[in-house]
Order: sequence, then structure tokens, then C-alpha cells
Amino acid sequence: MAEVSRPIVSVIPDDEGKEKFKKSGDVAFYRRQMEGPNLQHRALLDTLVLTETGARFELLEPDTQTKLLLSVSPCKNDTVRILIDEMEPIKARYRVPDVITGELQCEQLRVERRSKLCVSLSWSSGRHQICVWHFPFRLEILCEDKVMVTFNSRSKLWFETLQDPTRRGCEARASSHGSESQEDTLWKETFRQFVDVKANGPSSVGSDLSLHGFSHVFGLPEHADGLQLRDTRDGDAYRLFNLDVFAYDLQSRLGLYGSVPLVLAHKEDRTLGVFWLNASETFVNVRYSSSDHQAGEIPSLRRRRREPQTNVHWLSESGLIDCLVLLGPGPQQVFKQYAQLTGFQALPPLFSLGYHQCRWSYNDEADVRAVDAGFDHHDIPYDAIWLDIEHTDGKRYFTWDPVAFPNPSGLQRHLEDKKRKLVVISDPHIKVDPDWSMYREARDGGHFVKNRDGEIYRGSCWPGESSYLDFSRADTRAWYSRCFGLDKYKGSTSSLFLWNDMNEPSVFDGPEQTMPKDAVHYGGWEHRELHNLYGFYQHMATADGLITRSGGSERPFVLTRSFFAGSQRFGAVWTGDNVASWDYLKVSVPMLLSLSVAGIAFCGADVGGFVQDPDPELLVRWYQAAALQPFFRGHSAKEMKRREPWLFGQEVTDRIRTAITQRYCLLPYWYTLFHQAHTCGLPPPQVRPLWVEFPTERSAFSADHQFMIGGALLACPVTEAQVKEVNVFLPGSNEVWFDVHSAEEFKGGRTLALPVTLDTVPVFQRGGSVLCRAAGRVSCTADLRLLPLSITVAPNPQGLADGELYLDDGHSFRFRDRKSFSRRRFSFLSDRLICRDAGEGETFECDTVVQTLTVLGLKRKPSSVIVHVNGAEDVSAAFEFLESRSTLTVKDLELRVLTDWEIQMC
Repeated sequence: MAEVSRPIVSVIPDDEGKEKFKKSGDVAFYRRQMEGPNLQHRALLDTLVLTETGARFELLEPDTQTKLLLSVSPCKNDTVRILIDEMEPIKARYRVPDVITGELQCEQLRVERRSKLCVSLSWSSGRHQICVWHFPFRLEILCEDKVMVTFNSRSKLWFETLQDPTRRGCEARASSHGSESQEDTLWKETFRQFVDVKANGPSSVGSDLSLHGFSHVFGLPEHADGLQLRDTRDGDAYRLFNLDVFAYDLQSRLGLYGSVPLVLAHKEDRTLGVFWLNASETFVNVRYSSSDHQAGEIPSLRRRRREPQTNVHWLSESGLIDCLVLLGPGPQQVFKQYAQLTGFQALPPLFSLGYHQCRWSYNDEADVRAVDAGFDHHDIPYDAIWLDIEHTDGKRYFTWDPVAFPNPSGLQRHLEDKKRKLVVISDPHIKVDPDWSMYREARDGGHFVKNRDGEIYRGSCWPGESSYLDFSRADTRAWYSRCFGLDKYKGSTSSLFLWNDMNEPSVFDGPEQTMPKDAVHYGGWEHRELHNLYGFYQHMATADGLITRSGGSERPFVLTRSFFAGSQRFGAVWTGDNVASWDYLKVSVPMLLSLSVAGIAFCGADVGGFVQDPDPELLVRWYQAAALQPFFRGHSAKEMKRREPWLFGQEVTDRIRTAITQRYCLLPYWYTLFHQAHTCGLPPPQVRPLWVEFPTERSAFSADHQFMIGGALLACPVTEAQVKEVNVFLPGSNEVWFDVHSAEEFKGGRTLALPVTLDTVPVFQRGGSVLCRAAGRVSCTADLRLLPLSITVAPNPQGLADGELYLDDGHSFRFRDRKSFSRRRFSFLSDRLICRDAGEGETFECDTVVQTLTVLGLKRKPSSVIVHVNGAEDVSAAFEFLESRSTLTVKDLELRVLTDWEIQMC
């Protein structure tokens, strides 16, 4: 079969294209659960067994006599795990592996109260309790005698037991609760021309949870929608099913490239999380209510009447029910609880936080060298240039086009001489070519997914007829990782990094342009069981490959389009095939915030839009916005006009240069935030919604057009055309904020109407923070270590401020293995800035100096500024004081950042 091309004809899919993807009503298991009866399960309280990991109960559905096993496990980090499986399945049901990073440390339960109606259990100090009700079965989680969460509050528990296909038709379908006319949809489902055969019949699961007192919930990426989840009564449920969706619809709940089944609920005095660990197709219905109970729900006497609540109904095609409730109580605790479950954000190499230049596709080596030279000529810093599928020999990954890229290692050395990197694409499909050694190795090693008949599955993608690697198999991942070795990947060097695309997986001629659900993975598991894990596993194997390539010494960088919970451990994510329009720029902010609160902190959107051509104003505003987001890459499709930053006239070039340069100046702060995410998993340190930082400020709960960068900066990108003024909400009535451009001080707890030009973006430094920037210009991140630092102190109303700086070599694992790093703490009090070591045992050495100090909001001009360095005589420093802005500036300090010192304003 010839290589194929997916033409970019229009941004909005035509009518036929809209039918390519299912909505909730097109999915049989969703219809069965939503239209079926509310099943009245009983908890058989006399079957209670207390174990070292919690408690077990049997559940019974009286009408069908279906028995289920309920396991409840409280964990040491204030997390409760609820597991429901069949009592006696005909075979094991799929249980998601590799996402939770280790064995949970469970607490032992004790019985507090017991009656015929319920059993109350507690653990540890007894502050939390679990109450299991007999009939109808529900499970309440209480904190200090107040119900916070009710599992199965509306009797939506649904569990279709696996069936023996040889007995199909010989016995009633006990747990499907459907009529005889539904038999075909139970065992076989048709969508368009595609037929999905279910090996063990219907196997869907579901349940609802009521979150009491909450009226704001977030999470469930990836959707092109607002930050706060919407009530789904007026339309489709949120769908979690990874798909290749070109130029996706906005304000849509349909599934996109990745899925994280995590919901976060927040109110002024509590934050909760619900993590539904299931990798099959999943729908989530959200219903907000201010009433004390829903129809059919038994109200609890412990709950106040008329308090708000949110009902979250999860429905999954297969697997079992594995639900983890994160009890907080605050945002910081919930984020840490989730990170302890699924893993902490990887600390990326420093270069990956710089600017990346990409296109589908740069033509040849001369084109790459010319673009690289263009950045130097126009004095614009960047760190990596990227190659799309055309760099390969006939879409065979791990190869190079012999005409366009005859000397790939020489090209990489040319970039490496400038301390820059090359990033290339590696998709999961393998061209069917028996003459290609990689195809033969994969075929003979059993590394391909099979079809339901046991033959190697074939589908269409960029190379034409392709087979797909079975990354769910550990041996396949290990084989794939070894393919990145310098001896195997001819033409590669240690400065080559990777980009995983099309890994939902995308199959051009497949149902919904993905792999059929009845394809079969290693171990006999149908693809339906683990669909949402496919990209997660390729991402894992690619990161492992780069680590293995360096012998475990160097940090990898891998970008992926498809992801799942835990993908933060392996690298970065981007939001896929967006469009060059103001609406897509605007929606990128809540999309990235949703990813961030779901643990995927290293995320970004393609600058300028992947398809269509941005006008100069849109392009400038997109660069300005993306420079304030974690992953920063310009990318466009091959049918689009070239858009290197210098192709739009001098004014546009100057503005783009300014945005990128300001990003590089702020990298010491960004890198420090990533280290904090990697080591302690505290609130998404990179970009975070306002409510995370200001949990009691109701006005901040729904804000999704502005965000915090760490705890020190508030950013409000301009996302509308021809804007002369923007409204910026400055939270915190007891806070002060400083415009980073003008140094003007503003009180918090207000909405500010701020004039803007095409040269300005509203960014404010929070009172109480100390911020480190690189002072000067660089060509790439490797030059940052040559620059001095500039420190900006923004005191709070009490005159206090603090901040931190993290330093290491920027590329290796020496920070982990040899404690080769340094953390410096800056504290400002009583008009004195103190620099001290913030950790113990660090061995990193560098010559970085602090050259400039700026103190904002200083109420009086000091008579002198005294610099004290340990072991040296005090020195009086020259300074400037701008009375109109209450700003003090001290220059030419030359203070080593690794030395303890103080600066006193007298």
C-alpha cells in the first residue's frame, strides 16, 4: 500500500466528518446504564471481614442474585480506596497496572458502631469514618461526623459480570438488565461500517458519588472546554476515550487525545479528589444541585439541609470499579495525595523549558541549518528544532531520508556546537515492510497487537499499511527502548530527543480513527480494556529508551500527544491539532489549567495554531501567552505558510523576540518550580488556577482566563483581538500586587481595568514573594549559567517576602544520585534581604552571581544600603530610589548566589 496523506482541507469537519466520532447516545453501554433501572444492591453486613488493608463486604443484587466483593482501604495519606469486583468471575477482570507507582500504605480499620442498618468504621485518630449502609447499599465517608462523600448515593452502581461465550443464549443475561431484543448490542456493536465483537459479552461498570457541600468541580482532561466542569443534564457526558481529533470542536465534552479520570471538588474550607482508575472508554456525568437530596436518594441525618452538592456519575465499558477518594483537606494536600498515587512530575532537562521551533515539516538539512541561523541572525533565543514524519525514509521511524537528511549525525553535531538539540517524531505504527529489519524484529518478537482472529493487526496510517506495537507488554517496551541505543538508531546522537505522536493510537481506517476495541493485546486482553493506556505506555517506553541510551545518567525529554494519569512521570504533553484562531488561543488557557490540576504540569499548546494562518496580531498574542506556559513550542502544518518569527515584519519580530527573551529571563524561576513539583508534588507549581492559591476566594473559583505561575506571579494573557483594555482580577483583600512592567502597586480583592498595547501583557508579582531572573540575553538555555541574576523583592503588607532558587547542571541525574544541586532561600524582613542555604548536603558548585536587587513598594528612601558577606567586611552599596514608584534598585552587587549574605536597607 502506498504512503497516505491526510489532507488539510478545512478547519471545521464536514457533516460526514462529524459522524466519525461517537457521542454518548451512540454507545451501547452508556445507553444501558442510563436507561436501565437503579439497582438496589444490598451490603451483607454480616460478611464483614477486617484485614490488614481495610475491610471486605459482600454485595448482593436481589433481583439477579449477582454477588460482588467490596473492598475498602483507608491509606496513610488520607486517601480511601473503594474496589468492587465479581465474587467469582469466569476469568480475571482487567485491573489497571503501572499507573499507581507503588503499594499503598493502608491503615487498619476498627468498628465504631454496628447495627442491622449500617456499620461504621474508623482508623487512626478516628477523625475520618466510613459508614456502609445495608439497603440500599451506599458508602459514606465522614470527617469529624460530617458526610463529605457518598458512594452510590443514587443507586447507580452497575456491574455487568463476564459471560462464557460458549453459553451465550443458554442462560439469561443476569446483569445486563436488557430485553431479548438487546442481545446483539450486548455481544456485538456496530458503528458505521465497523463491527465490535465482545469476547465475554457486555462488561460495563459504573457508580455515582455525591460530593456534599460542593458546587465547583474541575479536572477530567482532555476537553476543549472551560476550567469548571459543566452540568451535563443539557447535553453529552464528558467522554474519556483517547482519539485523534483534527481541529477539534470547542466547548465540547467529547474525548480528545488523552484522559485523566480525576475530578477535583473545591469549596472555601475543603478540597476533595475522586480518581476513577479505569482505562476503558469512560463517560462522566456531572450534576450540580442545591437541594438536600436527589430523587431516590436517602438523605443522611448528618448532613445539613439545603446545602449544595455535586453528583458525579462514572460509567466505564469494562474493567472493575477502582475508585480512590482523596480527602485533602486543602488543595495542597489533594495534589500531594494524587502525586503519591500516580507519581511526581519528572524534572525535565533545562533545555526543554526553552523555546522549541517545529513545523510539519522542515524540508532537509539545509532548511534546518537556515532556520537555526535565522534565530541567531535575528537575536532570538531557542533551544530545539523539530522534524516531523518526512525526515524518515518512507515513514519508517528510526531511519532518515537518505536524500533530505544524508548526514543526520553531522546536523546534530552542528546544533550541539551551539548547545541546541534536535527533536524527531516517533509514532507507534510500523510500516508493513518485510524487507525492513525493524518490522521483521517486531513481527518475529511478537511485539505487534493482534486482531480478534489472532493475526497481526493491520491498519492504515502515514506509511500506508501498518502494524501497531503492543506497548502494554513489558518485553515489547524493553525491545522498543533498546531501539534508541546509538548502535541501533543509526544517525542518532546523545543530543537527539523524541516526540510521540498519533499514539491514541490513530488508525486512519479504524472505527473513530482508532484501533478496534476487539483487537487483542499480550495476555489476551482486548484493546477495549486498556485503550486509554496505549499512549501512556509508548511515552514510558520512549523515556526509558533515552535513559537507557545514556546509561542512566541523563534526563530524557519526550513529548506525547496521548496520555493518561501518571504520564507526568515521563515528560511533556501538548494539546494537539489546534487552529489559528482567537477562540483556540482563548481555550488553550483553561485546557492547560485542567491538565495542570490533573497532575500533567508540563503542558502547552502549539503557538500560532497548527492549522490555518494566523494574522500578525494573533501570532504575537499567542507567543506572549505561550511564553507564560510550561511547554513552549511553535508548530504548524505543511500546508500552512512558513511562520518563523522573522517573516512578519520588523515590529512583529521585535515583539516575538521580547516575549521569548522574557521567557528565558524567567527560566530560573520556572526551573525552581519544576523541581518543587518533582520533589514534593505541591500545588501544580507551574500554572495553577487562582482557587488553588486563594482557596477561600469564591470570585476565583471559576476564573479560567488568568492563572498563577507558581505562587509569585499572576498572568492574564490577552486572548482577544484589538484589545485596548483588559479586566484583571487581583485576588486577596489582604494582598498587594505589583505590575512587573511598571512596578505600580495595587491592592488585592478587586478587578482592575488595565490598559494594554500590543507590547504589553498583564503580569503581576504577588506581595510576599522574592523572584530570581536571569539578567541579560542568551542564545539558548545553556548560556544561562553565564548570566548574573536579578532579584525582585515584592513585600507583603507586613513588609515580609520569601522565595527560593534551585540550581543544578540542568541535564543529568546527578541531582538525584549524588545530591549535586543547590537550593537557596531568600528572606526579606525588617528591610533586610537574607540569602541562605535552603537544604542539606548539596554539593553543586557554580559561579552564578546576583548582580541586581530591586525592592518594590518600599515606603521610604533608605539612607544607606549595607552588604554583609560572611567572612568579609560590610560594604556600602550605591542605589537608586524612584519615589514615584517606591522602588529601590541596587546594581553591580556581584554576590555569589551560593554564598550566605545579607543586604540591609538602613
